[in-house]
Formats: sequence, C-alpha cells, structure tokens
Amino acid sequence: MDKKKVVVGMSGGVDSSVAAFLLKEQGYDVIGVTMQIWQDEDEFDLESNGGCCGLSAVEDARRVAQVLKIPYYVMNFKKEFRKCVMDYFVDEYIHGRTPNPCIACNRYVKWEALLKRSMDIGADYIATGHYARIKHLPNGRLAIANSETAAKDQTYALYNLTQEQLAHTLMPIGDYPKKRVREMAKEQSLPVANKPDSQEICFVPDNDYAGFIEREAGQRVPGPGNFVDMNGNVIGRHKGITHYTIGQRKGLNLSLGHPVFVVDICPETNEVVIGEAEDVFTTELYAERVNFMGIEKLDKTETFLGKIRYAHQGETCHVSMDGADRIHVVFDKPVRAVTKGQAVVLYRDDYVALGGVIV
Repeated sequence: MDKKKVVVGMSGGVDSSVAAFLLKEQGYDVIGVTMQIWQDEDEFDLESNGGCCGLSAVEDARRVAQVLKIPYYVMNFKKEFRKCVMDYFVDEYIHGRTPNPCIACNRYVKWEALLKRSMDIGADYIATGHYARIKHLPNGRLAIANSETAAKDQTYALYNLTQEQLAHTLMPIGDYPKKRVREMAKEQSLPVANKPDSQEICFVPDNDYAGFIEREAGQRVPGPGNFVDMNGNVIGRHKGITHYTIGQRKGLNLSLGHPVFVVDICPETNEVVIGEAEDVFTTELYAERVNFMGIEKLDKTETFLGKIRYAHQGETCHVSMDGADRIHVVFDKPVRAVTKGQAVVLYRDDYVALGGVIV
C-alpha cells in the first residue's frame, strides 16, 4: 500500500514542527509547506516582527524540515490572505464590527486555498499544529473536538471548517498537552523547541489595530464623532469608531466620575454608545452565516454550551433557527460584551456542533 501523502502547514513554531515529526513517525509521506502570506513590507520589519508571517518563520521551518529529512516548500498565498483576511479585517472594523481574522484565515486560506493546492500536487491530507481533534460522530458527521489540553484549546477558531475540509485534515498534536509537545521537540533536537508562542495578530504585530486600519483604508476610515449615553445624549467626542470595541473601559478619556463602558458602536451615525457595567451584559444574540459541523441542521430549539469569544469559558444556551441562515441564542445567565463580528460557537459535549457570526 502506498504511504498517504500529507502537506503540513509549517509556521516555524514548535506546534507545527512537532506535528510534522509525529506524522512522519506514523508512516505518512510528509511534505512541509510554509504559506507566504506577508505582503510587501521591508525585510527588516518582517524579521523583527516574526510571528507566523515573518521571514524568520521560513528559516525556522526550513531548519526543522532539514532535521526531519522531509521536503520543504514555500507557497505564495499573498493574494488570498490579502482578500480574505486583511481586507475583511479592515472592512469589518469600518462597519463597526470586531472581526476574528484567525477564523477567516483558517477557513479560506489555511484550509480552502492550501487544501486545494495540496490536492493538486497529489496529497491526501493537510495537517496543522492546532490543539484540537477531529471526531467521527455516530451521526456520520465529522467535528472539531476539544484537545487534550484545555489551556491551549483552539477549537473556537476552527468552527467554520466544512465536512469536506475535515475529511482531508489531520491534527496530530491534539492528543498531547503543550508541555509534552515541547518535550518531544527537545527530544528530536528540533531548533524551535524553546521558541515562544506568537500572541498577536500576525499582520498587526504592534497590536495597533486602529493605526493599521488607517494605513490600509485611508479616506474610508470614519473620523471622530460623538460619545452618547444610553438615551442618545452627547457626553463627549471619540477618536473614530475603529478605536473601540464592545465592553472597553480603558482609553475612553471620559470624566464621568466612575468607570463606564462601550455598549454599542453605530457606524451609520458615527456614534459610540456608553453605558454602565451592567449594560454590557445580555442574555441573547443573533448570528448569521451559520456553519453546521457536528449536526446537520436545527429543527427545534436545542441546548448547547455557547462561547462568544476565544477566551470565553462558555455558558449554557438554547438555540433555534430564525429564518434560513440565522440563529437565535438565549443564554441561561447573562454574558458580557457580546460583540458584533465575533463568532458564537456552540458545543455539544466536547465537540463543535455549529457556529455563526454575531450580528
């Protein structure tokens, strides 16, 4: 029997490097690929910024591939990344929403584009260093399931993958805690064993989202406008809606004698609505662009554990359809800072059942 061929997306980090090692150990024909997604900044910036987009990622991944004795390539995905991730990120902020670029990157670049190109060169699978597992459910569907290590769990950002994509995906490190992954890297003398994890959004390495959006969008960026209270009364001036997100307390520069919070962002009037701590809590939300993963459809109201952001622990909720591609989610307890543009991901037991974009 021919060995199955797998393309491992290598970011130059320890997780994807160990993923490549494990698959080789399991007998796969492994090819390492780094996705070139950085645009045309100068090399010095990229080198110092690193992350999964920098040139240092290529050098680190290439060194790992040499140690593992696997073929290694750099594939150009600049166009896909620009359109599906960077332009999307900017457009969402301009329209008063707070996007999750990693979700878009996973669905449209790492899976859609990389999977197609990998299949074109005869691969059976793609693999990544995500802390997640792929589960075959009794109903015949595939779902992303929680990894061995809850602290590093990355299922939230993978809710949007399709059944076809999951059928051609391997996630070998989902069975290990992070500590063990680093130990394996050291045991195999992989040069990235002690490399720190990247934290920030890769194309905004200084974490200045508003500055990035202004550079990218220029005249399209809404300028300063009014802070208003819950009754619409003007209480101050803001720097521009792209500087704020729901639940934000710091950096408002409002002297009201007590802490206040961003409750809503209104691009149509260029206003930022300010309220009290309790105003940031809600028990319901609506979401669109629904992706069914572990379940095929929703015929009646069903109960799930709902997460409204990556770091959210989750809350029990009751979910029903509201039209053809919209869900209504009602939580048992109020949740804080439900944010338009983020995803709500709904879990049953330890796997992703469905998810959508909060509207």
